[in-house]
Amino acid sequence: MPKMKTNSSAKKRFKLTGTGKIARKSAFKRHILTKKTTKQKRGLTGTVYVTDADRGNVERMLCMGK
Repeated sequence: MPKMKTNSSAKKRFKLTGTGKIARKSAFKRHILTKKTTKQKRGLTGTVYVTDADRGNVERMLCMGK
């Protein structure tokens, strides 16, 4: 049986934490930053966790499922 291939774009974007959550970077911080307030841009800094609704899709892309 051939091995499952991990989605290359997903493995660059997501990271598995020690507790089993999937971390990702915040969106909306790449361009068109002049109209966004400093507070808004600061809030988009750092990492957040993938929601439960999207978790299954991300796990499938990372070949974490059974």
